[in-house]
Amino acid sequence: MFEIVSKEMLTPAICRMKVHAPRLASSAQPGQFLIVRPDEHGERIPLTISDFDRVNGTVTIVTQKIGASTSEICAFEAGESFSDVVGPLGVPSEFTEKSDGELAGQRYVFIAGGVGTAPVYPQVKYLHSKGVPVDVIIGAKNAGLLIYKEEMASVCDHLYICTDDGSEGFKGMVTGLLEKLVLEDGNRYTQAVAIGPMIMMKFATLTAKKLGLPMIVSLNTLMVDGTGMCGACRVTVGGRTRFACVEGPEFDGYEVDFDEAMRRQGMYRTQEHEAEERYGHECKIGRGK
Repeated sequence: MFEIVSKEMLTPAICRMKVHAPRLASSAQPGQFLIVRPDEHGERIPLTISDFDRVNGTVTIVTQKIGASTSEICAFEAGESFSDVVGPLGVPSEFTEKSDGELAGQRYVFIAGGVGTAPVYPQVKYLHSKGVPVDVIIGAKNAGLLIYKEEMASVCDHLYICTDDGSEGFKGMVTGLLEKLVLEDGNRYTQAVAIGPMIMMKFATLTAKKLGLPMIVSLNTLMVDGTGMCGACRVTVGGRTRFACVEGPEFDGYEVDFDEAMRRQGMYRTQEHEAEERYGHECKIGRGK
């Protein structure tokens, strides 16, 4: 059993939990994910690792309630335990394989969208520890949906906030802010990384390509069982079929077929809706959490 050490709601629909998992914490790297199974009958849910503490043996996960299984995870409280937490899984971020010499002279910009802001944090934290300059754009529909502002500000050189409605920071899309930073403000980056909704990553990649800026994206939202066996995370990258969970989740954004990836995301929408309705009914009659 894996005890939940702490829990907090970052927004009404997004919760952050620290989970006691010493062996996982001892080997986790930025960019990797884990699988949570709430109880012995629960679904396997892949979640990107949002932080890890090797000393205290904890890993941090951030979960957005978008269906029955994620709602079940968020219903757990501190002091309770998950049946299984497995990991770390996936390929670590490419920069973790680079020497300090190879990272010298690099400058990164991260584009974080919504709940995708959480897995950006350990990557920025790692680069900051290596002395690599990093700027971060956090985007959300409105100010109430922004997460990790204080945490991110503590580990990046410049933090830029972007909201669709202009309730905080730059008014507009993250792509518009990225263009402003490069074309108007004269920032020069050697690498961009985008993590968030698939549609955001698609247009962030198109913008980066126009700016001549290499782009890495994370396809973690495609994963289902996290082992490659279910095939749900198949995606075309560079003209070849790749599996996001075992070969990723990070890939060269220029090579990803985003339209195919977005179609795949919608394949189980009906089943997800039915499961959410069933879970809600069980909660009402006292069978759920």
